[in-house]
Amino acid sequence: MLDPKARVHLIYWMIALVAFFWLQALWSSYQNVQTVPYSQFQNYLEQGKLTDVVVGDQTITGTLQAPGENGKKLVVAVRVDPQLANQLQKYGVTYSHVYQNTWLSNILSWVLPAVAFFGVWFFMVRGFAEKQGGLGMGGFMSIGKSRAKVYMENSTGVTYADVAGVDEAKDELKEVVDFLKDPVEHSRLGARAPKGILLIGPPGTGKTLLARAVAGEASVPFFSISGSEFVEMFVGVGAARVRDLFEQARAKAPAIIFIDELDALGRARGASPFGGGHDEKEQTLNQLLVELDGFDTGSGLVILAATNRPEILDPALLRAGRFDRQVLVDRPDKIGRVQILRVHVRKIRLDPAVDLEQVAALTPGFSGADLANLVNEAALLATRENAQTVTLADFTRAVERIVAGLEKKNRLLNPKERNIVAYHEMGHALVAMSLPGSDVVHKVSIIPRGVGALGYTIQRPTEDRYLMTREELENKMAVLMGGRAAEHIVFTHWSTGAADDLAKVTDIARSMVTRYAMVEKLGQMTLEEPPQSFLGGPAMPQMREYSEETAREIDCAVRELVNAAFARAEAILKERRSILEEGARQLLQRETLNDAELNALLDRGSIRVMPA
Repeated sequence: MLDPKARVHLIYWMIALVAFFWLQALWSSYQNVQTVPYSQFQNYLEQGKLTDVVVGDQTITGTLQAPGENGKKLVVAVRVDPQLANQLQKYGVTYSHVYQNTWLSNILSWVLPAVAFFGVWFFMVRGFAEKQGGLGMGGFMSIGKSRAKVYMENSTGVTYADVAGVDEAKDELKEVVDFLKDPVEHSRLGARAPKGILLIGPPGTGKTLLARAVAGEASVPFFSISGSEFVEMFVGVGAARVRDLFEQARAKAPAIIFIDELDALGRARGASPFGGGHDEKEQTLNQLLVELDGFDTGSGLVILAATNRPEILDPALLRAGRFDRQVLVDRPDKIGRVQILRVHVRKIRLDPAVDLEQVAALTPGFSGADLANLVNEAALLATRENAQTVTLADFTRAVERIVAGLEKKNRLLNPKERNIVAYHEMGHALVAMSLPGSDVVHKVSIIPRGVGALGYTIQRPTEDRYLMTREELENKMAVLMGGRAAEHIVFTHWSTGAADDLAKVTDIARSMVTRYAMVEKLGQMTLEEPPQSFLGGPAMPQMREYSEETAREIDCAVRELVNAAFARAEAILKERRSILEEGARQLLQRETLNDAELNALLDRGSIRVMPA
């Protein structure tokens, strides 16, 4: 009894042997056949050299009585129409018929369009798949895979030494680093690492940089992804990517998952009355909530997220057990700005005489990204002038460019307009230098900048301020009205140049009346709330919660405050009219006056500070 495998092998050998002999016979028959023109075949037939003839549809085959000169006994010719053959036979010419086989062209007419169609489809799919992070059909089918960038261990290239000005936030995150490095020691009293940490703060304050620094310090894999990368046009893709992200992170734990711009993914569900109830974003958010609940803190997995719009996040994200800790990454104070500047000036060739504290004093309210841009702009300005180092003057010009806008050298003012702008800006500066507690005037200029600024006055705060008294607000209003008061004193007219000043003064006065309760006759109560925007959109109109009589009292109080600020500024400038005239004259000549030149001007005029 033959083994089944041996039987199969024997059958294969028999088939191969039969095929071999068949091919050999076919080749032999092919070698014995001679193709001749039809006229030659006719000659063989007339000479009686053929013993038998086989007629086919297109060809005719004959056997010779004796092999020809080439040793072949079979001859074959393509048939020609008999009438045409009889006519050609009279002239003794050689003639034959060409047989045109169209089977290849017929097949190609069907195959080529299909191949072209599938080729175009394949390359389109491949291009789409590469955009989704894969190649070929594998990438197309892996659209649900997470597209997080993975930084292994210290490959983030960022440590705490690269982050400055946010010391409180760094201290909060150091606990996370300690837990990841030594979980046993830090859980000996039963404490557990926070599951999720939400970094909140204005744009550009260094939230993403801080998260990368945490990963660099902890020396663990760092998964970085943006909230918008979870959302796709295909239903269910976002949830699949969330699952895949957490599966990858668990496989490489201890690890850190960082989700930037969390508000793109975690927007409050059902917040829009016109949206669908169960759309793709809600499915993705639901899956994220499930994953946040589904992992154990002992596994060494920590979730970091960043947003500058925490007010629109879903409350389920912010509850305890998900994002346990919220860390504020705010704009730096003066000390923090100095620290940030020290980090960024390492990359430029700084003049040794530059005092970074003076630069920090010029930049109140600047974020870390703004300061980085400031250092770069100063370096570009110094390079443009072929300087060897970056000086304080370059930083000052960079601040002017960022705050006031690009200098408009081609915007030519007529002499009358330049005269008005000079008195206007000198009015601001003179009132500011005359009032106690006002910010130091750093520079005055009548060079047009930005979109609509025909001139500008830059003040340098002596320190960061977090609250202001009524007297300080009134001084600020008087400084804002100084330009309009100077125009009225000198030219006895009103111009449109004070439009921005009037808007700011009115806003301060209304806030003093309605929000800060600084008008006694209206009582110690808040009449309006700060304008709130709905989901980051335009400010929504607020319902008025006071009577028409109270509204009239508010309008009267705002008008009184604005008029008092104007009268105060006008009184100061009338008393110092000579200094105003001299300052405007110098400003017209030089176009810019710095703080030293302004102080020299005031010393010659023996100015004294007005009482508050």
